Amino acid sequence: MTCDICGKKRMVGNKISHSNIKTRTKQEPNIQKIRAIVDGTVKRVCVCTRCLRSGKVTKAA
Repeated sequence: MTCDICGKKRMVGNKISHSNIKTRTKQEPNIQKIRAIVDGTVKRVCVCTRCLRSGKVTKAA
């Protein structure tokens, strides 16, 4: 999933063992589905916790 505010999405790469064997790995962002106020109306959006914490989103009561 991606963040609807900043566009943050999954990171992919390799996990490298001591013997230099590469294994594909992925890191998912911490995305929450919340009710937020968007353009004056309440909508359900997927938002990463960094956008929530920094105040880029106003949660609906």
